[in-house]
Amino acid sequence: MTNQRPSQPGPDGPNKEGENRPGGKPNQPAPQGSRGLFGLFAFISVIALLFMLFNTAQQGEQINRQQFATYYKSGKVVENSITISETAITAKVRPEAFMEQKRGDQPVVVQIKLLPDAKEYDLTWLDKLTDGNYTQKPTPVWLNAVWLFLPFVLIIAVFWFFLSRGLRSAAGGGGMLGSFGKSKHRVLSKEMTGVTFKDVAGIQEAKEEVSEIIEFLKNPKRFTKIGGRIPRGVLLVGEPGCGKTLLAKAIAGEADVPFFSISGSDFVEMFVGVGASRVRDLFKQAKDAAPCIIFLDEIDAVGRRRGGGFTTGGHDEREQTLNAILVEMDGFASGDGVIVIAATNRADVLDPALIRPGRFDRQIVVPLPDVVGRLEILKVHANKVKLGPNVDLERLARVTPMFSGADLAAIINEAAISATLAGKDFVEQEDLEEARDKIRFGRAKKSRVREVEENKLTAYHEAGHAILQAMLSDADPLHKVTIIPRGQFGGATFSMPEKDRMGYSLKWIKATMRVVCGGRIAEEIAMGDVSSGAAQDISQATQLARAMVLEWGMSEKLGFVRYAGNDTRDSFLPEKDYSDETARIIDEEIRRIVDEAYSDAERMLRDRWDRVEALADALLKHETLTGDEVHAIIRGEELNKPSVSDLLRREAARKRKDPPAPAEGGEPELPPGAAPSPA
Repeated sequence: MTNQRPSQPGPDGPNKEGENRPGGKPNQPAPQGSRGLFGLFAFISVIALLFMLFNTAQQGEQINRQQFATYYKSGKVVENSITISETAITAKVRPEAFMEQKRGDQPVVVQIKLLPDAKEYDLTWLDKLTDGNYTQKPTPVWLNAVWLFLPFVLIIAVFWFFLSRGLRSAAGGGGMLGSFGKSKHRVLSKEMTGVTFKDVAGIQEAKEEVSEIIEFLKNPKRFTKIGGRIPRGVLLVGEPGCGKTLLAKAIAGEADVPFFSISGSDFVEMFVGVGASRVRDLFKQAKDAAPCIIFLDEIDAVGRRRGGGFTTGGHDEREQTLNAILVEMDGFASGDGVIVIAATNRADVLDPALIRPGRFDRQIVVPLPDVVGRLEILKVHANKVKLGPNVDLERLARVTPMFSGADLAAIINEAAISATLAGKDFVEQEDLEEARDKIRFGRAKKSRVREVEENKLTAYHEAGHAILQAMLSDADPLHKVTIIPRGQFGGATFSMPEKDRMGYSLKWIKATMRVVCGGRIAEEIAMGDVSSGAAQDISQATQLARAMVLEWGMSEKLGFVRYAGNDTRDSFLPEKDYSDETARIIDEEIRRIVDEAYSDAERMLRDRWDRVEALADALLKHETLTGDEVHAIIRGEELNKPSVSDLLRREAARKRKDPPAPAEGGEPELPPGAAPSPA
């Protein structure tokens, strides 16, 4: 938000000629928006006054039938004063019939309420008591009409009041729906974002392409003198967290032009036609402020392919909004100076008419950062925290493959939080490693107590993964293995890729599938039973095998053919462009690939079962082992490191030997055997 300074009146009085009033005319009087509100208030007040008038006219002191009969028989009721209305029996009683404090010169009006169910009985009772000496006072017809139509009149008045106010406020182009049809964009400036290209790292090519757009806005004549034209649209495409929105903020921070920012979901409202109205209003304001930039975040909310999926019939609000965007972008003149920048992570579902040249002339891919990009991103975020002397950001960049910029920022933040909670003065390498594991797999549950058999099963499961990970040269190098529960996993085996992959080789896929199968095999051999802990492994193996057959052409029987359909998430029926016989072969090939991986992994583990047992015993002792320690166990070496039990005994002995001194003025020393307070 920016602090807007209110205009100060000059020495000659208030500002003249519409100063600080956008679009104002000289000496134009302020709109009298309160007259309608005052009129509505006056109307309601008159109705309320009439209601009170007619209501109080019928009111009097409430009495029951026995009291009225007593007054009448004793002659205290004024003659010819008994009247009957639709709701009550009213009469005047002489003042001497009441107590001393109620005596006066005027008769007192009394009233008996008539209930709808007992009205006939009350009239018969009154007729017998007075021998018909009373007067019936029917309710006026006009008053009944007032009570009948008054609610409808009030509803119409309120509706007309708000409608008239909406029409007055919509005079500037909002349409009949008033503010509903106006754009909900925000205008950002360099000072508001606080982000420049210095804060964007790891996407150098995307920065260079965007820099060209900014240069064009700053100096368009440099490009147009040889016949070039300004790009009409730029589409930022990338996985979530790769920095698309951050790059847009950096554009706003670098460009000296107005930056209109709006999300795709802000166009859609509960009223049909509002989205298209907001699009027209946004582009109208942008053209008036040209040269400028319009940023549409998450454009797939309104830019999805038309005609796909299931609709309820009638006009589709999203398609109307998309049509309005297409018309506005196609209607740009060459000198408009308006560039539309959109961001999405689902470019595959966008309408072809939206992403064609002439609308979005460029598609800038914002990829997941490589190891160099991850190191740059970590350095940017590490500048905000205190790092210890043993921190190696390059090592952290190598062990975080497929991490996005948002993930890396979260690692630095989580490490700073954990270091603060541990009472450290700076972030250490172990804090960064723990934060990396926490972001990927969840928080470690070190306090969880497991049964002996369950702990043993987990140790053999992870030992099966780790042995194959360390033995297979085509698999990623082993980083560490642990049986400490983390997130929804009972244990984890971490690998450390030596390089970033743009694709997957057949050798790597086969090795990875064998590593995935190792956990279930080790469970079955060691325990004589299997558990549900291999569910994630089964899912990963099946997905790899299915992709090999359907998408990557790695099946010998099916060959170099793609059988996977296009994106079907917008459709209710799955896409299937092959015969039932081909479907049977696909199922057989997927099963064959998984079975081959399982049998190879089982053979390798049985041949080295003594190493699996040694590694499982070491995991039960130490809970967490590094890749070097696993390789040492495979070579038959002994680990010279204390076990978890040894560490716990040392810590308990240290606390008994050197108990913490109570704080000055704190609680006195506890006697032997007393437990400290949980507080």
